[in-house]
Amino acid sequence: MNLKKRPKNVPLYKQIKARIVERIERGELRQGMRIESEAELVDLLGVSRMTVNRALRELTAEGRLIRIQGRGTFVADRKPQSVLLEIKSVAEVIKKRGGRHSCTVHLLKEEKAKPVVAAELGLPPYSPVFHSIVVHRENNIPIQLGCRYVNPVIAPHFLEQDFTKKTVTEYLLSLAPASAVQHVVEALIPDNWIRELLEIGDFEPCLALYRKTWVGETIATYSIFYYPGSRYTLAGMFTPAPNDKIAVS
Repeated sequence: MNLKKRPKNVPLYKQIKARIVERIERGELRQGMRIESEAELVDLLGVSRMTVNRALRELTAEGRLIRIQGRGTFVADRKPQSVLLEIKSVAEVIKKRGGRHSCTVHLLKEEKAKPVVAAELGLPPYSPVFHSIVVHRENNIPIQLGCRYVNPVIAPHFLEQDFTKKTVTEYLLSLAPASAVQHVVEALIPDNWIRELLEIGDFEPCLALYRKTWVGETIATYSIFYYPGSRYTLAGMFTPAPNDKIAVS
């Protein structure tokens, strides 16, 4: 990998980006492969660490690379999408596109709902709720952290389940399909504990999907799903009713 044949009027970081993209497109670097570290690229190319860092940072933002703290920089799979307007198990989505799903349950317990959470669930403050935190991986790379609060009335045996075998979504849908769903999406810089579980850097943004579901008149769940911005997109499509008017722009 050298930069000698590159035009001198092209900034060095852009030359490095172009060279890495070339290696990916011709198959020298394949999906999931670890590329050279920043220090190795500095030695190999004879450029500053700041230049290498900018090139890798921009390729990560563009979805070409994935940087995992403590493990290195890897060639990204094609950036997957999560369905925004439907409720689907993340395991099902991953398997349908040929990936390998795995997950880790970091929290599964009953607790007293703080006033903010209780309000979202339509319960009195400090009512008992079930709380789960699960990180889902595609081919061993974290792509979703699900923080979910469940109304015990809807799923009284929630804490007895093994959510490494059947996802929380699959289990809840098997009990009762949601009669209504509310989704809100926000881009944010997540808290430290979320970054650690998702194995992302200090300044990588996440997409946060806030979901509330109803079964009949009862609010069943209030959840927040965090997706690393460099690894995931959210998408949705809907068909308007015959009398709906939609502005086209």
